[in-house]
Amino acid sequence: MKKKIVIIGAGCFQKALIEKAKEMGVETHVFAWEEGAVGKEAADFFYPVSIREKEKILKQCKRIRPDGAVTIASELANITVSYLTEKLGLPGNCDRCVEMTTNKARMRKRMQEAGLSGPDFCVVSREMAKNFRPVFPFPVVVKPTDRSGSRGVKRVDGQKQLRRAMEDAFSCSFEKKVIVEEWIEGKEYSCECLSWQGKHYCLAITEKYTTGAPEYVETGHLEPALLPDADKVRQEVFRVLDILEVKNGASHTEFKIDDSGRIRMIEVGSRMGGDCIGSDLVPLATGVDYVADVIRIALGKPPVMAKGTCYGAAAVKFFLTETDKKLPEKVKADPQLSLISHCNEECGGGPVLDSTQRGGYFIFAGESYDAVRKIMEDPR
Repeated sequence: MKKKIVIIGAGCFQKALIEKAKEMGVETHVFAWEEGAVGKEAADFFYPVSIREKEKILKQCKRIRPDGAVTIASELANITVSYLTEKLGLPGNCDRCVEMTTNKARMRKRMQEAGLSGPDFCVVSREMAKNFRPVFPFPVVVKPTDRSGSRGVKRVDGQKQLRRAMEDAFSCSFEKKVIVEEWIEGKEYSCECLSWQGKHYCLAITEKYTTGAPEYVETGHLEPALLPDADKVRQEVFRVLDILEVKNGASHTEFKIDDSGRIRMIEVGSRMGGDCIGSDLVPLATGVDYVADVIRIALGKPPVMAKGTCYGAAAVKFFLTETDKKLPEKVKADPQLSLISHCNEECGGGPVLDSTQRGGYFIFAGESYDAVRKIMEDPR
């Protein structure tokens, strides 16, 4: 009998998940807001239900009787997936794991209790904000406790800017709390993993590019990241996954390596990284079909992690201005590079304050790591 899978979300990063499940012969039941649901046409069955309406989705799922539930790049969808797997007895992570990996305050507290090397932090409510002063020196980072995609995230260099930054973060937060944390100097990376019944597998380490201060919106990602001590990174990542009780499925762990070479854990998502990292860069750079393995785990099967053909390096670069959109022509003109895909959206014209305001992206790859990196660092 054909397996059935419930997919929460149908945005551009979820579309690859829907299409892969269908390619694997799995019947797809997709729940999402209808607006922006680019994966709607690919779904076998589409339900125009908000991904936050857990009870309504559960009621439909009891009728569908799925074999698994999954999402790949959304914090909100991950909460709903956890709720469904718990209620329906499907493979997944426990509620406690998902609470810690979707709420930065709970995550920070658990990591601190376990002695992990992360930033110092304070959790601030609206009532506390008026007279709040951090106990650690400026600069600090302000962010909502329960959002992703750079929403409401800002580096603050002094007390004068702190209140405004907290108000911006409060406006983004569902629970109306923000986290103020110590700023850590250093280059930022992420580690893309699969977990099966508590055993972790590192697929790739990704180098992150951002706009810099004050918002640090992600402008692109490059795989593989060339680190001198990748084994140490993997050990630290596996340790934090154990601490946060990640046992099944994809994970995306963000960390910095500070000026002394120390690994400082920033955040962990118990789902695949967005920004085309898991869906595109991992298979291009490693040959592993990450999305297919996420589906297998959601259906209660172990990952295969078979390595197919791949490039020496792969990257995604986002458009922040109309001028950026000329870069794909440089890729096409370089015989060392291949343009894999290209998605144009309208650039707003003003400053890009979070990832939702970027104007599309392009994905490219090549055997030459240096040629890929040169495009990523183009000052255009």
